[in-house]
Amino acid sequence: MMKPILAIIIPCFNEELSIEITVNKLFDVINDLIQKGKISENSYFYIIDDGSKDKTWEIIETLHSKHPQVKGLKFIRNYGNQKAIIAGLEGVRELGCDCVVSIDADLQQDEWAIEKFVDKFHAGYDIVAGIRNDRDTDSVFKKYTALGFYKTMNLLGVHIPQNHSDYRLVSKRALDIMEQFPEKQLFLRGFFNELGLKTAYVKFDVKPRMQGESKFNFRSLMGLALNGITSFSIVPLRIIAVLGFIMAIFGFGLGIEVIVEKYFLHSTPKGWATMVCLMSVFGGLQMFSLGIIGEYVGQVYREVKARPRYIKDIELK
Repeated sequence: MMKPILAIIIPCFNEELSIEITVNKLFDVINDLIQKGKISENSYFYIIDDGSKDKTWEIIETLHSKHPQVKGLKFIRNYGNQKAIIAGLEGVRELGCDCVVSIDADLQQDEWAIEKFVDKFHAGYDIVAGIRNDRDTDSVFKKYTALGFYKTMNLLGVHIPQNHSDYRLVSKRALDIMEQFPEKQLFLRGFFNELGLKTAYVKFDVKPRMQGESKFNFRSLMGLALNGITSFSIVPLRIIAVLGFIMAIFGFGLGIEVIVEKYFLHSTPKGWATMVCLMSVFGGLQMFSLGIIGEYVGQVYREVKARPRYIKDIELK
């Protein structure tokens, strides 16, 4: 049996304090797998600099000059973590590999779980998703908002395993299928789970961050969540349609009541305070519904413009 070429992609944004340490630790994993005969000696790293403002790219260039296995790509500006991962997947497909693992630059994810990923690949799985054992390293706010996100996505019909991150292995077959999806706002967690390819799951521990601070803030996580929902589910639009129908029926019934009291019972309708409250509630509901519709319109707008997902600045092969 031929040994598969494994590519490891590492998206980076201002990671000058940790990227060299991360690569050295991953070299230990790669060399161990090569010695065990599980992967090819031609396995390599592909590091994506997502428009860093520090010395991240200079460090990547130094690593590339010392180790031919280290490849790199520099964006012309910051495009976000998802675009960096997509660029990595597309880049290693062009360079050639049998399977690819994506892992964060801070190496909070247990790098030694990669061996379990590779074992699942050898067992015939095209996608191996990493599942966190717990969220003890997260703040209380991030922990419960993340759990709420996964539950919401599943309620809306996008079946993503709870605590699944972008730590995963995908095969060359999955990369070839991904090439057929040109959409600009591709939500990878939903995409790979919806493909229908043979999928396995590997649980891993999360370590405290080595250096620096996390680049994921509330704004970026909210953007990721909204992109995931609008990319893979139209259930919110259907909910709006149902709510609109219910509101129309309620308004029609209320109108009939006012007419009956005015012209048949000859009494002035009471409860204007209640009416004001109801109008405020329904007005707020309408604004919220318009906001949801606006998210979908914005998604369509971005896709119709057909702008490139990212622009390359420098590539090291």
